[in-house]
Amino acid sequence: MLLIVPADPLRPGRPDAHFAPEARAAWEAGVEVTLVDHDALVRGEDMARAVSRMPAESVAVYRGWMLRSERYAAFAAALAERGVALRTTGEQYRRAHELPGWYPDLLGWTPPSAWTAGSRRDDFDRARRALGGGAAVLRDYVKSMKHHWHEAAFIADLDDGDAAWRVASRFLDLRGDDLVGGLVLRRFEPFTTAEVRTWWVDGACVLTGAHPDSPHDAPPEAFDPAPVGASVAALGLPFVTVDLTLRADGVWRVVELGDGQVSDRPRTVEPGVFVDALFRPSA
Repeated sequence: MLLIVPADPLRPGRPDAHFAPEARAAWEAGVEVTLVDHDALVRGEDMARAVSRMPAESVAVYRGWMLRSERYAAFAAALAERGVALRTTGEQYRRAHELPGWYPDLLGWTPPSAWTAGSRRDDFDRARRALGGGAAVLRDYVKSMKHHWHEAAFIADLDDGDAAWRVASRFLDLRGDDLVGGLVLRRFEPFTTAEVRTWWVDGACVLTGAHPDSPHDAPPEAFDPAPVGASVAALGLPFVTVDLTLRADGVWRVVELGDGQVSDRPRTVEPGVFVDALFRPSA
């Protein structure tokens, strides 16, 4: 196995500082580590140069900054030309990274949702009516603006079309060119705990811990990810994170599923523990 991490932009011979602890832990565990020019991946330019440091004929896991699905697919294709196979294919990355890819398999575990294929008002109104009245949370296929909760995330009443569109318009302004896919409306549900981040390799939960947004909020002692396991395994995705939180009625709910390669590790999870969990199933 090979671990690919972004290079430091100012010192390209070293790992990016954010991922250096994981790179060091992997190297100490006997996993080969190599670097990639993340800026080149984002630009989509000269992919051959971006992956020029990769050893040929290996299976790789990427641990790095988030990439748009089309950029990840180009990355995977450039690696394949060198004989390097990413454990997660481009199609698998999109399914994990973008809500429409994973939502159908987690129906019943996650808030009801409706989405558009772009940012037009008429498409937004169709999604709004499809979800029905009541409160909702707005996001795009990969990200919300929860730090701008009242102006760009929370919609108090979907039946008030003009008020809902004002929230959507502000969301679009803030996301700008970073918008991915379209607008997603998620039924608002009252949650009572911090999110728990779970890590899954080949459909099995290998690690449970705090969410990076609340790294010191450990999961409750009674927390058990097993009930959602069959639904996660049915996705057939090699490496994902599933974030869960407790609803006010005592039911655990999936807030987000993401590709594990670009999901942040909370600082309270030791890099050695993380690397061991990630690579042990493939050993």
